[in-house]
Amino acid sequence: MSNDLRARLGLRPVINVSGTMTSLGASIVVPEAIAAMAEILPHFVEINDLQRKASAVISRLTGGEAGFVTASCSAGISLAVAGAITGPDLLAIERLPDVATEKNEVLVQMGHVVSYGAPVDQSIRLAGGKVVMIGQATSTHRYHMENAITERTAAAVYVVSHHVVDYGLLHLSEFVEIAHARGIPVIVDAASEYDLRKFLATGADMALYSGHKFLGGPTSGIVAGRKDLVRNAFLQNMGIGRGMKVGKESIFGVMAALEAWETRDHEAVRARESAYLALWSEALKGRPGVTALIEPDPTANPLDRLRVIINPREAHTTAWDLAAALRAGSPPVIVRDHETEHNYFYLDPCNLHPGEEVVVAERLTAELDRARASNEIIATPIEDLSRHRFDGMLRWPD
Repeated sequence: MSNDLRARLGLRPVINVSGTMTSLGASIVVPEAIAAMAEILPHFVEINDLQRKASAVISRLTGGEAGFVTASCSAGISLAVAGAITGPDLLAIERLPDVATEKNEVLVQMGHVVSYGAPVDQSIRLAGGKVVMIGQATSTHRYHMENAITERTAAAVYVVSHHVVDYGLLHLSEFVEIAHARGIPVIVDAASEYDLRKFLATGADMALYSGHKFLGGPTSGIVAGRKDLVRNAFLQNMGIGRGMKVGKESIFGVMAALEAWETRDHEAVRARESAYLALWSEALKGRPGVTALIEPDPTANPLDRLRVIINPREAHTTAWDLAAALRAGSPPVIVRDHETEHNYFYLDPCNLHPGEEVVVAERLTAELDRARASNEIIATPIEDLSRHRFDGMLRWPD
């Protein structure tokens, strides 16, 4: 990798087995999107007309009546909520986040109020929305939602993510049924979802996607759904959406990524990823204190991951210390480690360049051998994970 620009910039050549994480650059951009961005960059276009062209592509792939491209899925939440509050009132749009109406409450199940790098509820509050959490963290029932809807309710947000509580909450179909019985629009945050049609088909009024995760487009968000609601969200570009704008290259890049998605050989992608999982499973087979399990994606995306479970007494290390060693070594291998306090992490196969799967196996076995050779168990206090989690951010810039 002598032509790797990361060396020139003084950046670490990380290998990503964490997934489509924004903090790592989200995904490998598909060649079609790269070519589209390069093609449009030298030219002037009327952005609103380009967004109309994007709307046609978004509608075709999602089944929505209209759509547009914004800065991110997080931006999409703010714009969709803002549109539900202001409607097409241009003066109200200019005044946000101050609202001229009492109809600004937004319902969210408590188990859906998670952080994807920033809190879900903050995206709602940025738009002038007042968050009304319904239910408890692990249970929401019909009566919670039915009694939370008032004349002040502007919208209801439903979050689809591996971060949310995945039991005891209202299913989307029931969430939609309750909201629509009272005329409340439903906005679905589906940032990292493969299925571009399911949520609108289930009855959601707006579905929001990331353009730069599984689609492999540039950093962006996609808003799709009911024409009047999409229009009201798009109008926020004259207000709070100005700071969330995208350039011509992102809009055209997303259009190209969506069209490439239509012709992608998804079965071949799945076969390649399955081969990576098999390689890693074999590399870990029979190792003391290590159990490797292939598990399906929790939101039903057509993707499996390898859960690597560590028994510290036998492996002579903890899951979090092994993840830290992989991250700190050469080359750095960054695993999906948001649950390491339970002594496991995941290996995600969806963002690897050819040959990197072998490097991951080699780094794993080398770090496990090093730990086993230790006379003592490598066990950093679990509290250090919390104590030092944001040290790097707080030191920026050095």
